[in-house]
Amino acid sequence: MTNAVILALHLLSAVVWVGGMFFAYMALRPVAASQLEPPARLRLWAGVFSRFFPWVWLSIVLLLTTGYWMLFKLMGGMANAPLYVHLMNGLGIVMMLIFMHVYFAAYRRLRQAVAAEDWPSGGAKLAQIRLLVGINTILGLTVIAVAGGGRYLG
Repeated sequence: MTNAVILALHLLSAVVWVGGMFFAYMALRPVAASQLEPPARLRLWAGVFSRFFPWVWLSIVLLLTTGYWMLFKLMGGMANAPLYVHLMNGLGIVMMLIFMHVYFAAYRRLRQAVAAEDWPSGGAKLAQIRLLVGINTILGLTVIAVAGGGRYLG
């Protein structure tokens, strides 16, 4: 039972994070860009991020906790883990580092620009976040593909 709960929490955390990025990048972003002027668009994104980023932090904590629990309790540690697990771990860490840069640098500056109504600066920060979220979305989808199919590769 414990293994099933741990795996479910791990998968749900990945779905929340990667699915949220996919939705934001592929659905919300194009509509917001086509229908909202910069002040409204930047306020929207600052608000969306303020709601989404706590979920990302929770996802990160759960992914690390459950992932390393499975790695060490079920697989006997890094030395015994198959290649796909190492790929998931490495790409996941890269994703977390990118998110931390977004959160602690670009997002902080975006909020400051929105508060100061400095729309050009806010637009530049939003463009940086968009690029990094795009990269993380691709990495996240790759991790999901590796997780789903990795065990079947030789």
